[in-house]
Amino acid sequence: MTALLYLLGVDVFAVAILASIGLHELGHLIPAKAFGGKVTQYFIGFGPTVWSRQVGETEYGVKAIPLGGYVKIVGMLPPGAEQLVDEVEVDEHGNQVLRVRKSNTGMFTQLVSEARAAEWELVRPEDSDRLFYKMAWWKKVVVMGGGPLVNIAIAFLIFTGVFATFGNPGDPTTELTLSQVQACVIPADENGRTCTADEIASSPTPAYAAGLEAGDRVLAFNGTRISDWAQFQRLIRANDDGAAEIVVDRGGERLTLHTRTKVQPRFLDADSTKKTEVGFLGVTPESHPTTGGVVYTTTQMGHMTVQVVKSLATLPVKVWGVAKAIVGIEKRDPEGPVSIVGGGRLAGETAAHTEISVQSKVISLLMLVAGFNFFIGMLNLVPLLPLDGGHVASALWEAVRRARARLLRRPDPGYVDAAKLLPVAYVVASALLVMGLVLIVADLVVPVHLES
Repeated sequence: MTALLYLLGVDVFAVAILASIGLHELGHLIPAKAFGGKVTQYFIGFGPTVWSRQVGETEYGVKAIPLGGYVKIVGMLPPGAEQLVDEVEVDEHGNQVLRVRKSNTGMFTQLVSEARAAEWELVRPEDSDRLFYKMAWWKKVVVMGGGPLVNIAIAFLIFTGVFATFGNPGDPTTELTLSQVQACVIPADENGRTCTADEIASSPTPAYAAGLEAGDRVLAFNGTRISDWAQFQRLIRANDDGAAEIVVDRGGERLTLHTRTKVQPRFLDADSTKKTEVGFLGVTPESHPTTGGVVYTTTQMGHMTVQVVKSLATLPVKVWGVAKAIVGIEKRDPEGPVSIVGGGRLAGETAAHTEISVQSKVISLLMLVAGFNFFIGMLNLVPLLPLDGGHVASALWEAVRRARARLLRRPDPGYVDAAKLLPVAYVVASALLVMGLVLIVADLVVPVHLES
């Protein structure tokens, strides 16, 4: 049963990601066709074709390697100054095509020239007004931005559904009711382990010594009425090793308990790496995921955007750390990046976990799929070719350049030639390929496992 649940989790994740890829590509295809562009291919996956079907002028299909997808929009690159457009010729199928001669001057120039030539192999004379590069700049932004925005929209819809019903697991709301009273003082970096009998006898926590119990609801601390957990925590920390009078409600009975807080080195928040000496009591509050609707989700995704941008900026460094983990130089960071393979493993482990409820499994899988979609969407908005954001940036630059020319009453500078950035695109594509392979290998050799 455990193995079957594991496979079910992997399959559900795989299908969700493939569906996300398909929807991403539809985010390009639908507006491209709506604006009159010519789309000749729509494929999920790369490599050999597994299945395809021609519908009108577009071939729809699936390829063998399900690690992405693409749509072929005709006329992405304009003919450049280094090329000449020949007369109309007839190909082997009897179709008229525009032939673009290649320039062989310089390595990068040749690469650009060959890319243009390959692009124009699909262009027919009747396609002249349907070429992508001739679209208005805002149409280009909609077409190229549509894919990643679909991924972000998928993430938003999933997050909204989860946050509005189950709540946000990453943003717990704490109550004034105690869920746990720690019996002994445990160092901050050993938090979670069980106290020994000797530790309880020699170093009980102030809360344990005072007689606090799980289920007690805190009402006041040293004469101050408590309204929320954050206030209670601040008062404890500021109390150092002073006397503490704690008023609680226990099953409807009001009790006043006395103790002394202890000064202990503690991490002041979840992201802190430095310990600070503060007053310590030794209690844990009850908590539950915070619920919220569209506005709450929008706010949370704003915070996520900041975190993803930081992650993207440090991605090469983190992947280098993963590479060192592969060869055994250091341990793999459990909070570091994973590939789709790693995501599938985590989905499988979640589905097969015996101590997680069905509801929690469903929520975890939904959050995993939403997280991948959000990251993929943000990654594709990076303003570098060959990512979608590179084409969006080119279109925006075209708009700025033409607007400036109109303002200064200068001649129209024409279309932005994205082909000139192809050398950058090759470097970026190579880097993404290498990082992707490193993560896939790591997810097979030194995988990140679900925390118990």
